[in-house]
Amino acid sequence: MRIIKVFGCYLKRNTLNIFVILVSFGIFMAVFSLYSLPVEAVVYAALLTVFFILVASIIDFSIYYRKHMILTRLRKSITVSDFMFPASRDLIEKDYQELIKIIDKDRMEIINEKDMAYIDMLEYYTVWAHQIKTPIAAMRLVLQSEQSGINNELLEQLFRVEQYVEMVLQYLRTENMSADLMIKRYSLDSIVKQAVRKYSKSFIYKKIKLNYKNLNYNALTDEKWLTFVIEQILSNALKYTNEGEISIYMDDELPDTLVIEDTGIGIEPEDLPRVFEKGFTGYIGRMDKKSTGIGLYLCKRILSKLSHTIKIESTPGKGTKVKIGFATAEIAAD
Repeated sequence: MRIIKVFGCYLKRNTLNIFVILVSFGIFMAVFSLYSLPVEAVVYAALLTVFFILVASIIDFSIYYRKHMILTRLRKSITVSDFMFPASRDLIEKDYQELIKIIDKDRMEIINEKDMAYIDMLEYYTVWAHQIKTPIAAMRLVLQSEQSGINNELLEQLFRVEQYVEMVLQYLRTENMSADLMIKRYSLDSIVKQAVRKYSKSFIYKKIKLNYKNLNYNALTDEKWLTFVIEQILSNALKYTNEGEISIYMDDELPDTLVIEDTGIGIEPEDLPRVFEKGFTGYIGRMDKKSTGIGLYLCKRILSKLSHTIKIESTPGKGTKVKIGFATAEIAAD
């Protein structure tokens, strides 16, 4: 089927040549007939001419088809710019190849400029995120020096600032996350309790009850990245739960699945399919004006790289369940 398509393109490309050959053949036949040459001589000359044209066309089509296949393979496998074109047949093909090389060179220069600009931006925000921690720590010490209702409120807001700074750092690090992984068996209880301890003051401040069941599960994962994900989910649960409780337990129906359930305001059904999209805040986020649309996007991205799954079930006004699946094929872990 492919060769028929290529042959059609070949005929279309050589339409003028075919027209010239047919006209020339017609002229010769007309001249032969006017001079009343013997039929045998005319037929013999015609057969020889047709045979020669047929052989030349087959050879030319073979070259054309071979070049097409080379370019097709090149198009499918090309990964770098220093590729080799098949030899050009004429000046026009050579001109096209030179033009493509010039365009590709300009494209690579633009890509390199963009990469350098991105690296500079990455370095700047990484340094900024680390430097901003110093004044945050200083403010925390000042606020902790005197206990008062206002200071406690300010400490809570300062804690949120720290979380946003941490989110910036993790967002920057996800670009090269694979180089920062240490996959092995970790106690899920230990990881979850780290996140809970970090938000213990928020639980007390908002008077949210924590229902925690011992998980008794060892997950094949990376401790640092999974801790960050659970912290983000707990942060969202606390942010959108004004009263009630947050429960953490292993799913009875789905093995290897951690559930973090809250009794908060929930998520609208039409927003659920898009909650992991970058920058998507949804109806609740737009109304509340607290959502950045980055937290769940980062969670999904990190868990995908860890070969874990995440699923959200929610009912508006009743609460949300976040399910993290750890089921994975057995692999050697360092």
